[in-house]
Amino acid sequence: MTPKKVISAVFLSSSLLAPLANADIKIGVVSSSTGPIALVGIPQKNTIPLLPTSAGGEKITYISLDDGSDPTATVKAFKKLIDEEHVDAIIGPSGSGNAMSVIQFAAESGTPMLAPVGTAAVVLPMTEQKKWVFKTTQNDDLIAEALIEQMKATGIKTIGLIGTADPYGENWAKVMKDLTQKAGIQIVASEQFQRQDTSMTGQSLKILMANPDAVLIAAPGSSSVMPQTTLKDQGYSGKIYQTHGAALDPFLRLGGKAVEGTILAASSMLVLDEVPNSPSKEIATKYITDYKKLYGETPATFGGNVLDAGLLLENAIPSALKSGKPGTAEFRSALRDALENTKEMPATQGVYNMTAEDHSGFDERGRVLITVKDGKWALLK
Repeated sequence: MTPKKVISAVFLSSSLLAPLANADIKIGVVSSSTGPIALVGIPQKNTIPLLPTSAGGEKITYISLDDGSDPTATVKAFKKLIDEEHVDAIIGPSGSGNAMSVIQFAAESGTPMLAPVGTAAVVLPMTEQKKWVFKTTQNDDLIAEALIEQMKATGIKTIGLIGTADPYGENWAKVMKDLTQKAGIQIVASEQFQRQDTSMTGQSLKILMANPDAVLIAAPGSSSVMPQTTLKDQGYSGKIYQTHGAALDPFLRLGGKAVEGTILAASSMLVLDEVPNSPSKEIATKYITDYKKLYGETPATFGGNVLDAGLLLENAIPSALKSGKPGTAEFRSALRDALENTKEMPATQGVYNMTAEDHSGFDERGRVLITVKDGKWALLK
């Protein structure tokens, strides 16, 4: 299927009924609601009707494009939104590799990009291009630190790594190398795989031969399941850790008994009933309730990443309007500056405090340790 056929546009006005011409602020949304990343992209696309409908007294129009999980189509979608639709900001895309492929276009056009992706490579290390990108998921090191602390507390001395051969898995391998050295934990095996692979036998056998105390799987969405089921089928009995990329209910359904006892760190959205009351819990609870009313099911945390992008824009728009009108370079630049100055803003995934160096903005309030118990998510205690 060609990128041209893959991309499908859905125009959503602030009321979902008003004519497009009535909207003053235009926000593009690029998601992978079809293709290999669909488990991530579908809840993201489904969240668009729940995004803020106005800010600073101005209406907001959302223009939604599906990139079919294809980075080439992602580029085409971004160019369309920037060159033809003249959007003021873009939320998306869904995949880490897809996001890396379009940073330059956001930067060259001066269009703020809010990326609901896993890899921290979209914002770190900070560069002139990446200053136009903001990330609505927890950076890898924040999640990894929680996992390392748990490993140390439970006597883990050696680990094996299995990650996707893309920016997501590669950045996790880098982060874990740095953190394990500081923690006195040895990485005894490190393997990669492609998301579309249908077998993990070779990588799994190499991990088994190294006999680590635990294994960390760094893979987003459905690709996080096969490494674990393969290890279990081949008799691995050590602890298995996952990243926040596995934080979705299909992981439980697809993995079955093989994922029982898995430990991961992620936002509290998965275990809201078990965490103390907070502004973030209130926002996440409302989001889940509203999503269920529309679709009859609970959203994955990936959908919350898109809602947070909308809330960040809603918070930043009033300030940006003081510097320019929507549709102008002045407005987009001021919007970028306002996003960078976000302070103590609660949302579904935690509390955002952006700086010029940190375009993710999470602290420990954006993560909890979670395990799989009796086929369900449970707070690790």
